[in-house]
Amino acid sequence: MASDYPRGMGFREPDTVADVAEGLSSFGYLASEGLATALFLSISLQRPLFLEGEPGVGKTEVAKTLANWTGGRLIRLQCYEGLDVSQAVYDWDYARQLLHLRAAEATGRAGGADERQLEDEMYDERFLVKRPLLQAVSHHDEVPPVLLIDEVDRADDEFEAFLLEILSDYAVTVPEIGRFAADVPPRVVITSNRTRDVHDALKRRCLYHWVDHPGFEREVAIITTRAPGVDDRLARQVAAAVEEFREIGLYKPPGVAESIDWAVALGRLGSTELTETTLEATIGAVLKYREDQERVADQGIAALLQRAFARAG
Repeated sequence: MASDYPRGMGFREPDTVADVAEGLSSFGYLASEGLATALFLSISLQRPLFLEGEPGVGKTEVAKTLANWTGGRLIRLQCYEGLDVSQAVYDWDYARQLLHLRAAEATGRAGGADERQLEDEMYDERFLVKRPLLQAVSHHDEVPPVLLIDEVDRADDEFEAFLLEILSDYAVTVPEIGRFAADVPPRVVITSNRTRDVHDALKRRCLYHWVDHPGFEREVAIITTRAPGVDDRLARQVAAAVEEFREIGLYKPPGVAESIDWAVALGRLGSTELTETTLEATIGAVLKYREDQERVADQGIAALLQRAFARAG
């Protein structure tokens, strides 16, 4: 949930870890002390923050909330297999270049002594398409943008090496134009779901933090913050049931995002407590694989709820 005041209003550089925790909390993100400490050091030392953890624990949300809190523009690079320079850094607008060339031909400028000048014009900055990494290092914003490099573990090793080079001095060279360098570095958040190991060289360039599932009371607080219409008793039961799910060896244990979705779905149905009937009817909001749903059924829904209620208190 957003705070009651506009994005970035009143932001100042944090002096303490508590300032970071309070700033994130004002925009609906309840950070652990470890995460707040890592983010404080990242801001203070101008170092990238590398967040690793299971899907759904709130890694991406850290960058989004940081952008809202600071008032900086969020620049997101979603990583995937085959990601290359033209998609991550820059490309040329070939359609506009072609139109420019045709206009030159129509006016007779496309030949003779103007040929070299025309070639230079074709690679003018106005035809340059700035992708996320170049946007981040060439920004002129008053407030540094937040560069989110999401799921870097999905990209190839070659991209990792290129990323490391950019993060070393926050600069990109475009051969046809020249060097772009950040006067003020962007705030960088890199996330990984650990589908593969990321090279040590990239991690050494960053501050590292493992984002784990929250403890029970913090998850209850997160649910009540992000789903304010949900009854407190129901929020506690949802958090307790999700903890039970995580302990029975599911293929994809639910994250905090699923806890929130489930609580919202139950609230929308008018539920004030979790029952066998409502759990069976809404289980698709929290468990997204049939095999996991079947495993919960095999465990016995009644017994699971009994343990969850005991945990919820």
